Amino acid sequence: MDCPGCGLQRSLLFLFRGEFVAAFKMYPAIYPMIALFTFLIFKNRFQLKHESNITFSLMFVTSAAVLINYILKFI
Repeated sequence: MDCPGCGLQRSLLFLFRGEFVAAFKMYPAIYPMIALFTFLIFKNRFQLKHESNITFSLMFVTSAAVLINYILKFI
């Protein structure tokens, strides 16, 4: 049985090789995750005006992408 994170490591390997489409096909939630983690690192270094709203939005989009990907695996 697949888990919600199945394909994440292979997707990262595709990214490191420069195969961006293959990374997305392997695990579509990879790009929202990268955006979230990049923003969290950026947020710790700089003060931003609407950082809580941006963080919440990115977390919501990432969670939704993971759940949608997980549900679609069973269809």
